[in-house]
Formats: sequence, structure tokens, C-alpha cells
Amino acid sequence: MSDLSGPEITSIVSPRLRQARQLAKRAMRGRARAFLAEGPQAVGEALAGGTTVSQVLITAVARQRHPALVEQARQGGAQIHTVSGEIMAELAQTITPQGVLAVCAFVDVPLARLVTGSPRLLVLLANVRDPGNAGTVLRTADAAGADGVIFCGASVDPYNSKCVRASAGSIFHLPIAVGVPVAEAVTAVRSAGALVLAADGRTGRLLGEMERHLAAPTAWLFGNEAWGLPSDVLRLADDAVAVPIYGRAESLNLAVAAAVCLYASARAQREGGAAQQSGQGAKV
Repeated sequence: MSDLSGPEITSIVSPRLRQARQLAKRAMRGRARAFLAEGPQAVGEALAGGTTVSQVLITAVARQRHPALVEQARQGGAQIHTVSGEIMAELAQTITPQGVLAVCAFVDVPLARLVTGSPRLLVLLANVRDPGNAGTVLRTADAAGADGVIFCGASVDPYNSKCVRASAGSIFHLPIAVGVPVAEAVTAVRSAGALVLAADGRTGRLLGEMERHLAAPTAWLFGNEAWGLPSDVLRLADDAVAVPIYGRAESLNLAVAAAVCLYASARAQREGGAAQQSGQGAKV
């Protein structure tokens, strides 16, 4: 294992650094089944969540700021390398790097595993292309207590650096499945007992009209930022739901709409569970 007291690595031609740099490309990530987590929060979440972290690259300044993180990485068996600030700037995908990068193993799971165990709340992203939106939805799903997120069709790579940063560590908290055809994902979650609701502002019932149904296991289907869900995908859902807009805004950002829908389900499921525990079952 590399020792942090060893000499600082200052050359980008170092084989280890070159391999890490290549992970900025999707094809190389897929080949290595590895990606970069950037910043102390993301690296800490990766280590705490049991994700395989093979390397930690850290500047001398960051080493002094985050000794507990370094010790956690050491105990986890990661190879720890000190790098110069110039090298960190070359490797990082942010304008102002925080001085810590980790090479992490992919965390996605097969679809069959994700839907095992009667999930209560799931997210299906159908051709969502913006990594910031996708990462924010992943973070929101985590906060709302979702059981997993499925990246369907031509959706963005969840290991894209911007997506990982936008998830704020949530990529290490809940199961994700990647590259699943939309129809296959819908079939799988429905077979697991979930009601499939398509979020679509152009059609469908308003969210408030669906509240009494949201206590049931639910899979929310969200579409592309620009064109939403095409008609063939909408037909796969059990129902279409629109988030009401009371002001003059034309529409809501995808991540904002997802937050509204997911928290509506989370609230309904928790209120429904509390009612069942207190013996106040729903009246028919």
C-alpha cells in the first residue's frame, strides 16, 4: 500500500494517474468497471457505504484537512497516493478541485435484484440526458426513501462526473440499474407489485387527484428534459400524472417535478403506514 509520507507524484505520465484520467471517458469507465468520485463528501460516502475503492488520490493540503478520511481509506485497503495541486487540477472535473479523488468500482446491480423484496418506491428515468438532472433526481430519490433508480434506454451514464457530483453521494446509498430498455423496466416493476405512474405535464390527472393511490407501491416514470415521454412510453404506464402549475410558468424542471412526485408518494406511504399501525385502516 502506498504511504502518504512518500514522495509527491508530480507527473501526469504516471501509469496510475493516466489510468485514472482515462475514467473521464464513458468507454473507458465501462471497460474498467470503475469511475471517479470527487471531493471529500463523495469519497467519504463511497468508503462508508462499502463501495470498493481501489485508489485515493489526494493533495498534501487535503491530507491535512481530512485525516479521518485518509485513515478510513487506509483501513478499507485503498492505495493512497499524494499528488500535486497541478495534477489534481488535471484529473478533477470541477473548476475548483477539493483535493480528493477516488477510483471506485461500479455500483449498479441487475434489474432483477433491484426489484426483489417488494419495493415501495422506485424511479425510472426514460432517456434522461442531462447529468445534473439525473444526479439530482438520484439524490432526491434517496432523500425520499426510494428503493432504487433505473436508468432506462438512452439515459445518461450515472457514472458521468457531473451526475456523480449532483447526486451528492446518493449514488452510493441506493441500488441503481443501468441500460435497461424502458418496456423491460416497466414490466419488471409491475411484476414486483408497483403501480407505474408516468409524470407528464401535458396529459393525465393532476397529482392531487392521485393522492389516495400513492400509498401503494409506486414506480415513477420520468422522461427526457426536452420532449418528455413519447406516446409509446406513456402507454406503458398505468396512469399519467401532471404536477399542477398555479402560476404563469410554462413548466417545471425535471428534477423539481420529480421531487414533487416522489415526496407526494413518500408522504402518502408513511401516512398510510402510520394509519395501519394505529389501526386506522383506510375506509372504503
